[in-house]
Amino acid sequence: QVQLVESGGGLVQSGGSLRLSCAASGTIFRINAMGWYRQAPGKQRELVAAITGSGGTNYADSVKGRFTISRDTAKNTVYLQMNSLKPEDTAVYYCNAYPYTIDYWGQGTQVTVSS
Repeated sequence: QVQLVESGGGLVQSGGSLRLSCAASGTIFRINAMGWYRQAPGKQRELVAAITGSGGTNYADSVKGRFTISRDTAKNTVYLQMNSLKPEDTAVYYCNAYPYTIDYWGQGTQVTVSS
């Protein structure tokens, strides 16, 4: 089984920054690519960014140039650096495998951006 625990969310003003962390434990050898996803109220969960085992990345158009995904393999941790935050980035942020696995969803971390 895999456990993923997100942290680092909070309340920030528009234009501010946050760094999210995702700590992985369990049978993580099964996971190659990891992703950050988000779900805003009344909207479907969407992929924000993904990173492969070799370090390749891809981003949703809405966050390109503002967000950066990275991973520390030694710490089994994936990060999401979020800069120039906008009110529309307000959501619960989750990490999961990429593509996601239903059993891996955690509690997420709330990010709220005030205008």
